[in-house]
Amino acid sequence: MTTIEILRAAAREKTFLANVGSKAKNAALCAMADSLLENADRILAANAKDVAAARGRISDVMIDRLLLTAARIQAMADGIRDVVALPDPVGRILSRNVRPNGLIVEKTSVPFGVVAVIYESRPNVTSDAAALAIKSGNACVLRGGRDAFQSAFAITEALRAGLRRVGFPEALVSMVEDTDRRSAVELMTAAGLVDLLVPRGGAGLIRTCVENAKVPCIETGTGICHIYVDAAADLDQALAIVENAKTSRPSVCNAAEVCLVHSAVAEAFLPRLKKTLVDDRAAAGKTPVELRLDPRALSVIEGTPAGEQDFDTEFLDYILAVRVVDSVEEATAHIAAHSTGHSEAIITRDEQAAAVFTGRVDSAAVYVNASTRFTDGGEFGLGCEMGISTQKLHARGPMGLEELNTYKYIIRGEGQIR
Repeated sequence: MTTIEILRAAAREKTFLANVGSKAKNAALCAMADSLLENADRILAANAKDVAAARGRISDVMIDRLLLTAARIQAMADGIRDVVALPDPVGRILSRNVRPNGLIVEKTSVPFGVVAVIYESRPNVTSDAAALAIKSGNACVLRGGRDAFQSAFAITEALRAGLRRVGFPEALVSMVEDTDRRSAVELMTAAGLVDLLVPRGGAGLIRTCVENAKVPCIETGTGICHIYVDAAADLDQALAIVENAKTSRPSVCNAAEVCLVHSAVAEAFLPRLKKTLVDDRAAAGKTPVELRLDPRALSVIEGTPAGEQDFDTEFLDYILAVRVVDSVEEATAHIAAHSTGHSEAIITRDEQAAAVFTGRVDSAAVYVNASTRFTDGGEFGLGCEMGISTQKLHARGPMGLEELNTYKYIIRGEGQIR
């Protein structure tokens, strides 16, 4: 089927979910989770083809984003079951107002309709997006990247088999089979067929969607995430948080890319940072982090002099830009100038400094004494996520079920006229 034919099929079936309740949707989700596990061998075989084709063309860090294992497929199924346990957002009355003339005005949560998702090399996005779409009452059209196509297609076929098992139309979850740029443009411009477009990927993809979309589009994902180590920081805690935020999975959007260090603790903290991220990792046979240092940091420890673009780059790799600042105000000013509005953290025992930081930093997630790696739908209790919005309308931060609903007003009267 062509992209437009897939969209038309999804549009025809989007009203199906309006006529089924939470129990039926949850049964469908359980069947989808079961089908994923039943088809695990087929999915892993498809993934092996993707990984083999990508190896040598993309970095090892990006290979890790692409790779599926039995444990990761189990986690995908568990993520679907987590969505089952969440409250159904559809039909929820957001506000109710009885007017003097007796009219009852109810602001009611309703699905968007057809949600299209354009994503790149993370196959697990396929099941996350499908699960959230079904539970929130939406049809879902997926367009994966070329590197992950075999994996994503196998996952989609397993999910559709689960839908068929409980009598749901398989067009509620569809995968665009054309990985050419043309199919992405078709999704961006399918006014009247796509009710919401969610791009998940690198800055180039997101910028292209935002600039060219003729359908409602959410700006997601790009994460130049900062950690500020304050003068009043617990340095042991700061070291553990920076290590986790940078090295636990550097290829994801909530990984730290910049560390700002207060000058009062720079001479104590920076040598420990280098030892942990560079020397100890190299000694253990792990990939050391390349520290790209501003002149003040470079006067304390050895590293690579920071270039002009290093504080404006989402590395998605074992690279960390480091700058020394003289105050929380200077740290927040730096973040305001360089952040993408994703996630930022302050490490401090000073409540006033924390208050200044959380008040001044205008990002979707602002942390005090915790790793930026928690910016995730599952970690926020949303089951999983459709994406992480870095804009302010209509969604911000991890997008779960509520963000996949809009609302309409339902007004009940007894013959009133104006």
